[in-house]
Amino acid sequence: MNELDKIKQTVGYLKSQTDLTPEIGIILGTGLGKFVEKIDIEKIIPYSSIPNFPVSTVEGHAGNLIFGKIKGKNLVAFQGRFHLYEGYSAKEIALPIRTLKFLGTKILIESNAAGGLNPLFKTGDIVIITDHINLTGHNPLIGENYDEIGVRFPDMSQPYDEKIIEIAERVALENKIPLKKGVLVGLTGPNLETKAEYRFLRAIGADMVCMSTIVEVIAAVHAGLRVFGLSVITDMCLPDALKVATFEEILAVASSSEPFLTKLVENIIINL
Repeated sequence: MNELDKIKQTVGYLKSQTDLTPEIGIILGTGLGKFVEKIDIEKIIPYSSIPNFPVSTVEGHAGNLIFGKIKGKNLVAFQGRFHLYEGYSAKEIALPIRTLKFLGTKILIESNAAGGLNPLFKTGDIVIITDHINLTGHNPLIGENYDEIGVRFPDMSQPYDEKIIEIAERVALENKIPLKKGVLVGLTGPNLETKAEYRFLRAIGADMVCMSTIVEVIAAVHAGLRVFGLSVITDMCLPDALKVATFEEILAVASSSEPFLTKLVENIIINL
């Protein structure tokens, strides 16, 4: 079965489970786990029951696809995402994103936990992703292209939608939520980087670093989705003042920022 057939099989199963057509897709990364409480849920589908879907193996990623509404806006939320470091290929990570296109989704909202490379950032900051650098060594578009999904050579000059960024800035100002902007660099992980690597990443123009998001965004842009992304700075990666970062500390910082991130994303969705 080729990639397109797998996507259509997945879409067929999901449409058999719900009549809701989600205009907006949202990936509930680290820091957005409790966002589900804001959703008027119509259907919860475990990843494990969806044909061709990967399964989340990371702590804190529940592994459900949630269909519902926020203030009348139809959406589907990924309660947990998939990572290259889990052993999944870029194509496997891209399949759920491509599924969105055939469900009728127009917008994808991304969130992640990231290490801060910009010395003007601090832990707990929420940063709008304005651009990215793909250093994962992986690309979901390698291989046969299917015109039903997207063009062979998609333009990536504006992967993050400027109009949605403007909405986010206005919403943040109205709700007194501090925001920064930055360029995200993606690596595979799962290890955190060395001091020399942090210096290199900062030198090439990155403001924050993560182990997710990039592959998803490439797949989304290829599929014609409008993309908006946010990073929560969970640890600072300043090589001359580097402290050992633990997964528990990263989760704790993400949790402290969660109320602001949840309020921000909820109001962005309402204003879309």
